[in-house]
Amino acid sequence: MFTGIIEATGKILEVTTDGTNKHFWMSSPFVNELKTDQSVAHNGICLTVVEIINNRYRVTAVDETINRTNLKSAKINSIINLERCMPVNGRFDGHIVQGHVDETATCKTVEDKNGSHIFTFQLNNAQNKNLIVEKGSITINGISLTLFSVNDISFSVAIIPYTFEHTNMHALTPGDEVNIEFDIIGKYVQKMMAKA
Repeated sequence: MFTGIIEATGKILEVTTDGTNKHFWMSSPFVNELKTDQSVAHNGICLTVVEIINNRYRVTAVDETINRTNLKSAKINSIINLERCMPVNGRFDGHIVQGHVDETATCKTVEDKNGSHIFTFQLNNAQNKNLIVEKGSITINGISLTLFSVNDISFSVAIIPYTFEHTNMHALTPGDEVNIEFDIIGKYVQKMMAKA
C-alpha cells in the first residue's frame, strides 16, 4: 500500500521490449536501498523491482499495465514520481493508494498563480465521472491530491511550490496524459450502488 506522498523522482534510462512486456531501467536516489521483489510506485503504478545493477534497477510492465497507463508514451529521460510502500510503523500523510491505475486523464490547462499552480484535467473515460467528487481525494501520477472545480468529467487540483518542484508536475504541459487512481472508498461505494 502507498499513501501518495512522493519520495523522489527518477528517470527512465532504457526501455526494452520482450514480447508484449516492456522492461524499464530506472535511476533513483534510493536505488542502493532497494532489493529485488520490492514494490515501488512509478507515477502511481505499482511495479516490482526485478533486477539491480550498477546504481540502476529494472521493472517490468505487462501489456495491460502499458495500455491502461501513461507508460505507453514513456521515453528515455522521462521524469517519474517514485514512492516505496508505506512501512507498518509509518505516518499516513496522504490517503489510501493501491498503486492500481484506473485510467488516464489529459492535462487541459496549467495556470501559474504566482507561486502555486492550478492544473485542470479531463477524464478519458466518462464512465468514471461519478468517482470525482468536490474536495475528494485523487491520485495523479502517484501524488495524493484534493479535487476542486469538479464539472462532469473535468476537475482541477492546486499544486504548492514544494510539490511542483519535487515531482514531475513541473514537466507537465497541456495535452500530456497522467495516471489516475480514484479513491478506493468511492470505488467500493460505486460497486455496491450498482448492485442495489
